[in-house]
Amino acid sequence: MKLKRQLVWLYRWRMEHIPDREFILIVSFFIGIFGGFAAVIIKNLVWLIQNLITRTFLIEGHLYLYVILPVAGIFLVLIFIRLILRQEIGDGVPIVLYAISKNNGRIKPHNMYSSIIASAITVGFGGSVGLEGPTVATGAAIGSNVSRVLRLNYKMVILMLGAASAGAMGAIFKAPIAGIAFALEVIMLQLTTVSVLPLLIASATGALTAYMFLGQSTLYTLQFVQPFQMKNIGYYVLLGIVTGFMALYFLRIYIFLHDTFEKIKNRWKRFMLASMVLGGIIFLFPSLYGEGYHAINSSLQGDYSYVFNHTLYAGLSENHVMLVLVLILIVVFKAIATTVTFSAGGIGGIFAPTLFMGVNVGLAFAILSNLLGLDLPVSNFALAGMGGMIASVIQAPLTAIFLIAEITKGYALFMPLMITVTFSWITFRIFEKRSIYTFQLTKRGELFTHDQDKTVLSLMNVKDLIETNFETVGPNATLGDLVKVIAHSQRNIFPVVDEKNNMLGVVWMNDIRHIIFNRDLYDKVYARDLMFMPQPTVSPYESMEDVARKFQNSSHYNLPVLDNGKYVGFVSRANVFSRYREMVKHFSED
Repeated sequence: MKLKRQLVWLYRWRMEHIPDREFILIVSFFIGIFGGFAAVIIKNLVWLIQNLITRTFLIEGHLYLYVILPVAGIFLVLIFIRLILRQEIGDGVPIVLYAISKNNGRIKPHNMYSSIIASAITVGFGGSVGLEGPTVATGAAIGSNVSRVLRLNYKMVILMLGAASAGAMGAIFKAPIAGIAFALEVIMLQLTTVSVLPLLIASATGALTAYMFLGQSTLYTLQFVQPFQMKNIGYYVLLGIVTGFMALYFLRIYIFLHDTFEKIKNRWKRFMLASMVLGGIIFLFPSLYGEGYHAINSSLQGDYSYVFNHTLYAGLSENHVMLVLVLILIVVFKAIATTVTFSAGGIGGIFAPTLFMGVNVGLAFAILSNLLGLDLPVSNFALAGMGGMIASVIQAPLTAIFLIAEITKGYALFMPLMITVTFSWITFRIFEKRSIYTFQLTKRGELFTHDQDKTVLSLMNVKDLIETNFETVGPNATLGDLVKVIAHSQRNIFPVVDEKNNMLGVVWMNDIRHIIFNRDLYDKVYARDLMFMPQPTVSPYESMEDVARKFQNSSHYNLPVLDNGKYVGFVSRANVFSRYREMVKHFSED
């Protein structure tokens, strides 16, 4: 109780002394730091788990451990979720998108720590996923719950979710510009010029926090980047088309396998089946064990030994044709391994798998081209492949360009990155409009973050718009009784209800105007003779998008609200439109 009184006092003091705009900047600074700490904690947890495993087990030369360890990690995650947390964690970025679309920006408090623990176990034991999505979800959960404590309004809460996501993304990749681009492209509803400043602050402080504890080295190290050559433009275009199709394959296989495993209602049966698939894939392709960052770094240094290390076909490592073939198979099966890791119950992100697929697509493309007599810079095409895959899979081309440039310091490759990213994104969009983050929410009609009309409607509640100043009459009321009601009513619609408040119909003033002055009919005509049942009707629990559609498809200016057949009131076209305009104006203001 004392803490609650102190929070109320603090809230009042803040309202009196610190304007909203300045307060948001202050909060963004701390939100960025929290996001940075989330990235630091999750990285160190994975490092500790991996060290513990390597000290306990000698993985080198023991292929069966590549099968057992990821399954053991997912099993531990399921135990954590089912027996300790006893709540669903959810997928990383979709948690944030759903919170904006359908939950007034609210994310459950447990997501401030549960995503970190579950994803660290999944990845630490070798699950074929990444850490970026859970880090973003953790940062956003912190932003959401801090906003709730500070009593911020919806608009500020959404801005804090974006700032927290930018801070977490900037920290996990040490890429502050990419963090801002990610918040703008993937997370945010609509931003004005002034609203960008909190993203800048949060992303910068998140990255600085990561620098402080994880060092300033780039995620991927490039010893040498060859200058962009105009003669290779066509090949970068072709690579963009290839990565666009590979991204489409990733989404399609992700949706197919996700839906297939979702049909298995028993979680433990789903775990067993998905784990068997995951174990078999990693047994055949040990490079799919874990995030894959080590493999990416090796490939960018020109070392492709990870493709054949600890495999049954290691003796073929000197065959360049086999190298290209295995690279292609690795890309194909990485999409499957990532999906079944999620389906089995693992928690993680798709950034790392997408980067892994992209670098291997770029490598296979460049190496095959060189085998055919060309002279393409392999590392350059590997980086461009990463950009193309990220741009299409998460539908964020700017994020892809800045991310690859920042995590590799390959700024000289902005032009080829832009070419490959553009053609990859266009190729993907020809066949698919959804990203891998949004397909589930889109299918359920719950993703509105990039559609202002739908978002505003989703924030409106039928119950808040119900008008109840309509005079009701019984079915046995005479015309004379109805005239008495009309005399002191301010409305021209009169609901007809029975003794249990069940709606039987309505009497519309315009329909009886020609007889209301005929006194001879006052005792002969009844309300039941004059009423009609209007269509459509509205439920108090209906979405405002459906209500707006009903107004659009009908000529009515008022629709009755019924709760299981019982009369509640009316919603009016004018009231809905007026509230909609107020909310749009609120969102559009700086």
